[in-house]
Amino acid sequence: MIDEAIKELSDVVSTSGAIAALGMSRATWYRRHRTSPLPEKPERVATPQPRALSEVERKQIRATLESEEFIDEAPASAYAKLLDQGVYLGSVSTMYRVLHEHDEVRERRRQATHPAHKKPELIATKPNEIWSWDITKLHGPEKWTYYYLYVILDIWSRYVTGWMLARCESAALSTRLMNESITKQGIVKGQLTLHADRGSPMIAKPVVHLLADLGVTKSHSRPHVSNDNPYSESQFRTFKYRPDFPDRFGSFEDAQAHCQHFMTWYNEDHVHSGIGYHTPADLHHGRAEQVRELRGAVLLDAYAEHPERFVRKVPTPPALPTVAWINQPVKEVANSLN
Repeated sequence: MIDEAIKELSDVVSTSGAIAALGMSRATWYRRHRTSPLPEKPERVATPQPRALSEVERKQIRATLESEEFIDEAPASAYAKLLDQGVYLGSVSTMYRVLHEHDEVRERRRQATHPAHKKPELIATKPNEIWSWDITKLHGPEKWTYYYLYVILDIWSRYVTGWMLARCESAALSTRLMNESITKQGIVKGQLTLHADRGSPMIAKPVVHLLADLGVTKSHSRPHVSNDNPYSESQFRTFKYRPDFPDRFGSFEDAQAHCQHFMTWYNEDHVHSGIGYHTPADLHHGRAEQVRELRGAVLLDAYAEHPERFVRKVPTPPALPTVAWINQPVKEVANSLN
């Protein structure tokens, strides 16, 4: 219909004027009414770059880079060494292009591979079976001044079995603290496993030799895995998020006094949610069951006085822990949920 209108108007005005009057694109009109096909474009013939290397030269570059002398070298390193030998095969970028054509742009050097570290899986069912220990830094009075807090923790009872504040990290200090703590708790050979991360004091030879002499099994977190030592990390968080924890300590003696106060509070007064809201000292020294019975008696009296306030069941205190895991196996987790 539009075509007919344009034809009629073109008798009065030009075809271009008719197309414009009807608001149609000129390109669309002429494309529709093209009588002969457009001439085919001639194929482009790639002309060789006069500066390009020949195929022989490219094969020589690849063979050289894959030779025994240069197989472990990056192209830039091979380029420099070839120049030292008085040889120029091509630029560094040309070497990369040749390698890229054969999908060989990758790490060319032979590298050592290390076996994956085994995931530590530890279980404690009573006190003094698994201890966790770590070191954290405390800010001193001036910038770049630190004090180092060593803490050994029983993962089942959360009881701090040993701690020490020092001015440095040292294998000798670690050895002394372990020896004192093991002696104080009456640990016998084959009883204890000591878990830590892979810091230098933890893997030092004096520490390893002491543990071997005392019959203590050592366990380490995997490298760069932050949750392989959760009990020590949690205890440090409690320590540093207390309201009285300062941004900086005024002196070593100030930090020592603060740590002494905290460790006493943590062991004797802190009711821990992970152990049924008992103190670590009660659980570690076997007093938690008696405390739980007393709490249960109070709840029974409350129930007898107002049973209507306890709709679902007779109130009981939280259960005491039976096990404590570091990396509980998935199968064990599934069974515990069933």
